[in-house]
Amino acid sequence: MSNKVWNDVDEYIIEKLIPDNQTLENVLIANKQAGLPKIDVSPTYGKLLYLLAKIKGAKQILEIGTLGGYSSIWLARALPEDGKLITLEINPEHAKVAEKNILDANCQNKVKVIVGKALESLHTLTESNQLFDLIFIDADKPNNPHYLELALRLAKSGSLIIADNVVRNGEVSDESNHDESVLGIRKMMDILSNDPRIESTAIQTVGLKGYDGFVLSVVK
Repeated sequence: MSNKVWNDVDEYIIEKLIPDNQTLENVLIANKQAGLPKIDVSPTYGKLLYLLAKIKGAKQILEIGTLGGYSSIWLARALPEDGKLITLEINPEHAKVAEKNILDANCQNKVKVIVGKALESLHTLTESNQLFDLIFIDADKPNNPHYLELALRLAKSGSLIIADNVVRNGEVSDESNHDESVLGIRKMMDILSNDPRIESTAIQTVGLKGYDGFVLSVVK
């Protein structure tokens, strides 16, 4: 019953607050046809990312984990004309799908997809001295502590750092759970709780994507 209620409420919110957008719906269709895993953010979460980027006035955004570009497009649409989104994807086939989706959404001038291991790409970015206003972490969870450490090097005072899928159906609080993804999230949480450079909270979410949550942080 709970899952049905969650889904019904999500559908209600989407109907009321997220106007029909065939382009974004086509992205999800293209991702499914290409055999990509169905792990895109939900429409309500995509709109949240868009609004956070708008509220922040972000001009430079970094996304760790592209998949088919669904969240990339939400973030890119929040950018001003001279804004830029860099998104990192390890899988070349996923990157091809994302680039086509981004082109179809007319966001290609604002988005650069970098293919390769995210940790390697992040180290390269740190050497370029480029800083970002918003960083969205949504890749393999065991590496979350490393992604966070590098994100802090790529952020500036006031930058937002958002990390997705941190609740994992409640598994994050189960100390007997030794899944690598859960352990990666816990290590990231330990950093967030002790690092004086950043302030954070985490929000539990329910809806079309089940029971999960995200971390929202601001760099001091």
